[in-house]
Amino acid sequence: MWEKILGKIFFVCLTMQRKTRLILALLLPLQYFGLLVLRHYPQLIETYYSQGIYPLMSSLSRYLFGWIPFSVGDLIYAALIVLMCRWLYLNIARLRTEPTAFMIDVVASLSVVYFTFHMVWGLNYLRQPLHHTLAIETTYSTEQLIHLTERLIDKSNTLHRTLGYPDSVKIDLPYDQSTIFDLSRKGYRELSHDLPLFAYNGTSIKTSLWSLALTYMGYSGYYNPLTGESQVNSKIKNYKFPVVSAHEQAHQMGYAAENEANFIATLATLHHSDPYISYAGAIFSLRYCINEVARRDRDTYDRLLPTINTGILESYREMRLFWEHYKNPFEGLSKVFWDQFLKANNQSKGIQSYSYMVALLVNYYQDRPI
Repeated sequence: MWEKILGKIFFVCLTMQRKTRLILALLLPLQYFGLLVLRHYPQLIETYYSQGIYPLMSSLSRYLFGWIPFSVGDLIYAALIVLMCRWLYLNIARLRTEPTAFMIDVVASLSVVYFTFHMVWGLNYLRQPLHHTLAIETTYSTEQLIHLTERLIDKSNTLHRTLGYPDSVKIDLPYDQSTIFDLSRKGYRELSHDLPLFAYNGTSIKTSLWSLALTYMGYSGYYNPLTGESQVNSKIKNYKFPVVSAHEQAHQMGYAAENEANFIATLATLHHSDPYISYAGAIFSLRYCINEVARRDRDTYDRLLPTINTGILESYREMRLFWEHYKNPFEGLSKVFWDQFLKANNQSKGIQSYSYMVALLVNYYQDRPI
């Protein structure tokens, strides 16, 4: 009798598990179409998620994991990859014997991942655009771009000389990576005095355990939404480190769009009280603007380029050679994946959306000092 009862209990549990997996699989397309609808209500997302529940969740995760000296998120990702590979190894035969059940399991798992990602961070992709929040435009003329570029050249050259270096000498920041992290947090404290919406509470920014892999994929850093940790590639060049740190911290605050995170990172570094961090922010923003001038007006680009200190141009060259040294076929594949990921998350221009930071810079500094 007990064998029959246990058998029935096992059968009921197995049936429930199958029904649960089927329900989860069916929820994936419903989630997708639900997000398509939510794209039309950015103010709703901004009010109740990005400025409502998300800051509480993100602050909590930073306090939970920020004190740990290594990247917990990197280890979690590694464990998930191992478990996924193990599951595929043990279940791949089912693709032939039970193809429907196998695909339901896969789709159900994707459904859980999709839901978790958007709940812990991904809904920020649907928030109100930053230019609305800052009340600035997104269009600009070539003349406005050239004017800002000239101002940034003057700012960068002046900082370069103020720091005591000849124009031809490339500047390396005299700080280790841990110190730059501390200075990056200070930058947001200073920025929040004028712009309280960029207040940053809790600390969780670290170098990635998988920096070499990130380098081969062509990435300077990433944000881990599961643990709320900002990961910075420890191998990138010294002058770029402050801006990448600030960029990933902007993601922590819920600014998911890459162009917006770059813009906020510029604000947090360019106006920093430490001249080395300010210098890093100045030449970072200058690089974006001078490249945009090259696309719009080649003659003006040829005129402006020689006015930039050769030490600054050497920093750009060094960074370019760094990435060329690690160039590989896998990088192209990872960039294609990231491009499609951005397009699927409300950034219609994909990787090219990075360049739209220039529009924010031009309009923000139209009537503000640099």
